[in-house]
Amino acid sequence: MDTLHDTLRRYVDDGTVPGAVGLVARGDDVEVVAVGSVDADGTAPMARDSLFRVASLTKPVTAAAVMMLVEEGTLALDAPVARWLPELAEPLVVRTPRSPVDDVVPLVRPITVEDLLSSRTGWGFPDDFSLPAVQALFSVQKDGRDLRDWPDPDTWLRLLAGVPLLHQPGDAWLYGTSSDLQGILVARASGRTLPDFLAERIFAPLGMADTAFAASTRQPHRLTASYTRAPDGSLVPADTRYGAWTQVPRFHSGGGGLVSTADDWLAFARMLLAGGEGNGRRLLGPESVRRMTTDHLTPEQRRAAGLFLEGEGWGYGGQVDVGTGAPWSVPGRYGWVGGTGTTAHLVPGTATTAILLTQVAMESPTPLPIMRRFWECAAAGRP
Repeated sequence: MDTLHDTLRRYVDDGTVPGAVGLVARGDDVEVVAVGSVDADGTAPMARDSLFRVASLTKPVTAAAVMMLVEEGTLALDAPVARWLPELAEPLVVRTPRSPVDDVVPLVRPITVEDLLSSRTGWGFPDDFSLPAVQALFSVQKDGRDLRDWPDPDTWLRLLAGVPLLHQPGDAWLYGTSSDLQGILVARASGRTLPDFLAERIFAPLGMADTAFAASTRQPHRLTASYTRAPDGSLVPADTRYGAWTQVPRFHSGGGGLVSTADDWLAFARMLLAGGEGNGRRLLGPESVRRMTTDHLTPEQRRAAGLFLEGEGWGYGGQVDVGTGAPWSVPGRYGWVGGTGTTAHLVPGTATTAILLTQVAMESPTPLPIMRRFWECAAAGRP
């Protein structure tokens, strides 16, 4: 087994990524490797504190915010979300997943807060993107890695309400939409914007000074470039390096809007590993953390989501491993991947956290080879 440094260095040398930051923490022992450059032009070396668009690594943070409001009594897991999101009081559901969008039936029960947390709302992406209701959803649930053309949250919610659900609430795990709904729920229930709520209730208490919905005017030089891959294998800039991500977008995406660093996400992970306490402050109770990091899906729901979950489960805001089929798989391992080329997972039983941040976007829900090799190195305990 190669060391973590050798592994990441190889992916830089062969042009897979311009650079990467890998962090593996085992209790208080933290190993960090920064290799390559912040962009494909090599204008500056990658650093431990480089800023990345972390995409779906936002999801666990948003779920934690929802659970904070549940603990306070502002929200309840079994409460219909229509109390706070009245636009979702009476959406329609396609008769079968393959039905056209005008062949619909009413809800059999209201959508609840727990449905949003477990991604079983009825909106979202299944393994088959060709289904008529999924095609309709694509007009509203656009690529969350680029939020510049998304409308404000209220407008987005009204548009979503016009798209029929693919499944009845609670019946199926579907990717993506539920986390953005969680973000709007947090804002409306708290009376704060999502950026303000997360900053005041999570980031400031945990000392996550570099995490926000945009890089601050003091930080743009630390913001890494972001790329997609062209058909010929070359890297194509996903946006201007300092443009879109130095201003907070109109849509505050609870599913993928944050900019962060490896050490900041480690602070969040350590809070979960400590049962909700971090930096000398209690943010969540142990039961809330347990619910976040416990699989809530049925075996049938896990099998139906094979493209995204590969047989594993889902808690609140993140995947939960239920098997041991891969070298890195440990039952209870919790975390997720970000479509911009990021991953973060924690293992409660061993107090281990593994975070990988790169700048090259995923081309499908399947984790990239560099991610799997990183997970293997982290599991093997190689610094």
